[in-house]
Amino acid sequence: MAGGMPTPYQPPPQMNQSAGATIVMQQQGPGCLVRGLWYFFVGWWLAGLAITAGYLAALTVIGLPLAFAIFNVIPTLLTLRPRTQTVQVVNYGGTTIMRSVNIEQQSMLVRALYFLLVGWWLGALWLATAYVLCLTIIGLPLGLYMMDRTGGVMTLHRH
Repeated sequence: MAGGMPTPYQPPPQMNQSAGATIVMQQQGPGCLVRGLWYFFVGWWLAGLAITAGYLAALTVIGLPLAFAIFNVIPTLLTLRPRTQTVQVVNYGGTTIMRSVNIEQQSMLVRALYFLLVGWWLGALWLATAYVLCLTIIGLPLGLYMMDRTGGVMTLHRH
């Protein structure tokens, strides 16, 4: 560990990296009753404020990182639902290793051009639709799914 930064685990070359690989989606959080009470008393209006603040920050170049940090926590603000994490579990000759899965992204230039031409206005429509769906109990699952995909709609971010 140079400079206090941990280095990612690199298995020795003789280990078979394809042996026993499994992709796991992890998600934990409070129970259904707590999440329901949060949604009815706090989540619906707090998520609306966060969407507005995030979108206003996204309209500035300097505020884009803040905007996407806000967009990433909107499902949590709305229903206390934590973000799903994707990890790869690999067994190397009796040793089990868990590591985050990184998904290849489009180039920054393509993503920036997309945001300037399409993403800023499509993202506003997408977020407004997702928020309205979340206000109707029956549309809540689809609205949360849409909120999870806001980064992809606005900047082609893959997760």
